[in-house]
Amino acid sequence: MQLEEMKYDLVIVGAGPAGLSAAIKLKQLDRKNNTNHSVCVIEKGSEVGAHILSGAILDPIALNELIPDWKNLDTPVTTQVKSEFFSFLTSNKNFNIPNFFLPKDTKNKGNYIISLGNLCKWLAKYAENLGVDIFPGFTAKDILYENNKVEGVITGEKGVDKNGKKSDLYEAAIALKGRQTIFAEGCRGHLGKKLIEKFNLYENNQFQTYAIGLKELWEVNNNILNKGDVFHSIGWPLYNNAYGGSFIYKLSDTLLSIGFVVGLDYKNPYLNPYEEFQKFKTHKKIKAILNNGKRISYGARALNEGGFQSLPKFSFPGGLIIGCDAGTLNVLKIKGTHNAMKSGIMAAESFYSDSLKNINSIELIEFNTKFKNSFIYKELYKSRNVRPGFNKGLLLGTLNTFVDQKVFRGNAPWTLRHHKKDNESLKNIKNSKKILYGSKKDNVYSFDRLTNVSFSGTNHKEDQPNHLKIIKEAIPIEHNYEKYLSPETRYCPAGVYEIINIENQGPSLQINFQNCLHCKTCDIKDPLQNISWTPPEGGEGPRYSNM
Repeated sequence: MQLEEMKYDLVIVGAGPAGLSAAIKLKQLDRKNNTNHSVCVIEKGSEVGAHILSGAILDPIALNELIPDWKNLDTPVTTQVKSEFFSFLTSNKNFNIPNFFLPKDTKNKGNYIISLGNLCKWLAKYAENLGVDIFPGFTAKDILYENNKVEGVITGEKGVDKNGKKSDLYEAAIALKGRQTIFAEGCRGHLGKKLIEKFNLYENNQFQTYAIGLKELWEVNNNILNKGDVFHSIGWPLYNNAYGGSFIYKLSDTLLSIGFVVGLDYKNPYLNPYEEFQKFKTHKKIKAILNNGKRISYGARALNEGGFQSLPKFSFPGGLIIGCDAGTLNVLKIKGTHNAMKSGIMAAESFYSDSLKNINSIELIEFNTKFKNSFIYKELYKSRNVRPGFNKGLLLGTLNTFVDQKVFRGNAPWTLRHHKKDNESLKNIKNSKKILYGSKKDNVYSFDRLTNVSFSGTNHKEDQPNHLKIIKEAIPIEHNYEKYLSPETRYCPAGVYEIINIENQGPSLQINFQNCLHCKTCDIKDPLQNISWTPPEGGEGPRYSNM
């Protein structure tokens, strides 16, 4: 079938901080040099920011470079970090970790507490004022190739029912073609995953490692934390069950974000990241912070943790992979927005300088060199040994971090490796210690999954095709259920996967795709990589507010 075509100089997939920074920088270069390049950004969320979820604390280094006068504009970056606390929790006590023991990169002096979704909305308006075309509500369903070169992307059809039939609301797919295409889909982008495999962007058996981050937004009416306060913790309830910890950021006098991060290399199939989060909020220290408050929003998202050892080659014929799509988050800093933005800036500069040569290069190889000379490369290199150091537990990981960061200052004469992919880490259920969470929630501090999903704005038309693809139908029961007691029913933060027992047929996997938060955890953690996350109809999924 012949698709309608739209042609641009530069096509960008994803209206997150990386993609929007690339679009803005290119148009700034146009204005400065009296040139003109056409740019479009395609975004699967119903609006820019709808699918954006992050803690978030912003290091303004890249924003300063991109928009030097941002402080004089109506930018939603106003709450500067005033004070911060890092604690070790036991089941009923809280021990503040002295500042001396904390690595320099964990400290947040000069940084800002923000809603990343709101910042992306603002950046999108800024980009549009420069002449960028932004198309929210459209998925980049697949990649266009010609002679092994990326030519652009194909958008997803709309108005197709679960049987593949076109409804009265049908909208055909469109071919978006560009001289170059930048993929900035965020963590575990479904097209980025394909590009890494097709062009062998991981070399020497590299792979990415991940975590799942769960977050709630609360309105509170107490002064336990003040505007600008930052709280992080490790220890209870995880201890040695998994790598992870918590964050609480006070955005305003009455608004705070609270979240919990669990590394997806955990071994015990009984572990449930969502339940760990809810349990964390029952600690007396945390209950005091949330007292007289109410949860107003909920969401979850996978995040990259591989760091320096997991960086791919960024360029390939016809495009670049940047930001969290490539894995630029700094797990020691617990932030990645500044790196995503800087990668977008460099992507635009690479494209622009190439276009001036009038040779229309097949591949923007220069970007790889620019990246190696950037602050991103330097800071990821300095923190490279922190995350893999926790593979042997909390105590040894903490000791390794102290030695690596305080003694060697990130310049140790060795580099630790990631040994296993996250999907290969689970132990057989028979060899695992049962973790009991209890099913009752108090609906004051802790909530069941389905109730919380209703606070994410998530919506999928029930009659559309299921976007969560099971590759081999027998594996969920014959492998996952038998060996791990269906871990997908626990690692999913939205109750998408459910084991039901059909009379005389035994257990069966039911997929409630309508609940999906697009976190991509199933795509990462499924033991045999038998679940493939694909985008649903454009505009579907969560609709996060102030997240």
